[in-house]
Amino acid sequence: MSAKPRIATVSLAGCFGCHMAILDIDERILRLADLVEFDRSPINDYKTFTGRCAVGLVEGGCCNEENVHVLEDFRRHCDVLISLGDCAINGGVPAMRNHVPLRECLEEAYLKSPGVYNPGGVIPNDPEIPLLLHRVYPCHEVVKIDYYIPGCPPPADAIWSAIVALLEGRPVELAYAGLKYD
Repeated sequence: MSAKPRIATVSLAGCFGCHMAILDIDERILRLADLVEFDRSPINDYKTFTGRCAVGLVEGGCCNEENVHVLEDFRRHCDVLISLGDCAINGGVPAMRNHVPLRECLEEAYLKSPGVYNPGGVIPNDPEIPLLLHRVYPCHEVVKIDYYIPGCPPPADAIWSAIVALLEGRPVELAYAGLKYD
């Protein structure tokens, strides 16, 4: 069994741009691989936790019941949980639907949008499809979040600085000038 600290990552209702920002740490990804072991993450395609994690990075907000369960699972398995990016922190682009009733969103997506071919006029309701929430929730409204790294996506250097600080037992200090708020 590895003595390396473990890191887990997940993308909820987001675009995977924050995971691309993780990969944008460039050659430092090799150093990170020396420092940690990746647990549940799309980076290694592990779908379940294999152990306790020192750090969990969460991209995206919660738009359906599956997102909520995954986020709660991350909180249970991770010592430190980081909201990564604007969708995790504020709901981001997916939260634009918060201003429209859910039924109206579904009708627009499956019945009324240009190019939709749905002769039965059925809105999908298979039990295998996670139920949509009435609005998109930022992560901190679902579980306790320890740190926030803003940006769309966050700068790779900010992600790297936060991870290294946590692994070295230092407080996370992100320089304002190094962050993006767009």
